[in-house]
Amino acid sequence: MLERQRLKVTRGMLIRMVADAAMVNVSLAIALTMRLVLDVVATAPDVAARNTKIWDHVVLYLWNAPLLTSLTIAVFAWYGFYTYGRAYQGRYKALTIIAAVVQSYLLYGCATYFLWDRLAWMEMPRGALLAAFVFNLAGSLVSRMWTFLWETTIRPERVQKLPKRPGDGKNVLVIGGAGYIGSALVPKLLNNGYNVRILDMLMYGPEPLKAVIKHPRLELMKGDFRHVQNVVSAMDGMDSVIHLGAIVGDPACDLDEKLTLGVNLGATQMIAQVAKARGISKFIFASTCSVYGACDETLDEQSEVHPISLYGHTKLAAEQGLQQMADETFRPTILRFSTIYGLSGRTRFDLVVNLLAAKAKTEGVITVFGGDQWRPFVHVDDAALAVFTVLKSPIHAVGDQIFNVGCDSQNYTITQIGQMVHDRVVGAELRIDNNSPDKRNYKVSFAKIRRELGFEPHWTVEAGIQQVLEAIAGHEVVDYRDAKYSNVKYLKDSGVIDTVREDDADADWLKHLNASRDKRQLQGAGS
Repeated sequence: MLERQRLKVTRGMLIRMVADAAMVNVSLAIALTMRLVLDVVATAPDVAARNTKIWDHVVLYLWNAPLLTSLTIAVFAWYGFYTYGRAYQGRYKALTIIAAVVQSYLLYGCATYFLWDRLAWMEMPRGALLAAFVFNLAGSLVSRMWTFLWETTIRPERVQKLPKRPGDGKNVLVIGGAGYIGSALVPKLLNNGYNVRILDMLMYGPEPLKAVIKHPRLELMKGDFRHVQNVVSAMDGMDSVIHLGAIVGDPACDLDEKLTLGVNLGATQMIAQVAKARGISKFIFASTCSVYGACDETLDEQSEVHPISLYGHTKLAAEQGLQQMADETFRPTILRFSTIYGLSGRTRFDLVVNLLAAKAKTEGVITVFGGDQWRPFVHVDDAALAVFTVLKSPIHAVGDQIFNVGCDSQNYTITQIGQMVHDRVVGAELRIDNNSPDKRNYKVSFAKIRRELGFEPHWTVEAGIQQVLEAIAGHEVVDYRDAKYSNVKYLKDSGVIDTVREDDADADWLKHLNASRDKRQLQGAGS
């Protein structure tokens, strides 16, 4: 169930509210002035009559402006303009603005119509209200969309002509490169001669990339990929884009539906639009096999998709948006990853294989919920290998294509995973709880990626379990329950989800993230 978070009014939110209030008042004033001019010319030939008309319109403005302003601000707030504004991007943002302004004026128009007899002072002329609506809509669209239109319509035509860095054709932008898959992928790219630029908020700090952070062909840009100016800057001179950034996993996505939509769907659409405008053909998007939902059959890329979680829905919608944008010059590739396991620079223990192995080793208990549901699995290093394989493949082989990432032999039920862990930690107790809130169930075919790209995973689930057990035994992982190993725990416990909502200025909330992280590290060192 979606958790409702307390609204914190920031300076940036107040500024946007004041700007919107000014827009409403200016629009209404212009509309009433136009009506006054026409009214005076048509019906008020003498001075006294003109003065009466002027006073009537002043009173009309003074009565209606505060109410229309309050209603518009309330509707805008309900649409998330003051908390999620920058999460809305591109056409989706424009449609949201139009819907909010239309709803504001429709509500006010209904009020003036139905309450006409009771509240005479609300007698707003329909022509003036319509004119105010047009002015308000135009102003809102221009004020909120000008940056996007400039960067994606005018500027890209200019910046495409910028000279590329040395190593032409091997310049790669990895969005979300400090994450679970990204921290496994980036070393592969660098080791194979690619020039890598990462755009990442670094909410977990630079530690996931510590093995390559000083590499001469790595450029790290700290920034929010929801902000078009960051994306435009990051794409300067790039040949390919790998988009791994997202709120990942059902529990994390369910924390805040609007934020998830903005990050997983709105930002993806904006990033793809910028890439297309810049003439970048190869665009690799990280999706998920969760789009298949629940089905007892073996599913391939041509099978029907029926996601049953918010995470799956946002990824599927993003897939569809990319497919609609595809043409002869922009040819995205969609990778539907299996459930991932294993260690990377930013390991997660909110995934079933890693979690069960860690619990067995540290607590002597393996708890399986449900158990009969099927899942495909792939090691994080093999997931990174799949991305690299697509990147180095010719565009005619991977463009406009969807690939399931994994292998047929790693389709298992959750009970089978639990048994594998139990076989390696024989002293642990295996418990089966038949009540599972997760209804996803899918067995997936990986014939396409094997046949067309020659992709074969190097890891097995058994080897991945052993890797986790050895990491815990060797104290590489001190406490798997630490919030940094869990997407949903970190978003909640660190306060990140609150700061990410506040979109006034990158620097302010990024400093807050870094300060919070440093404080936790100090506390951990002192305990």
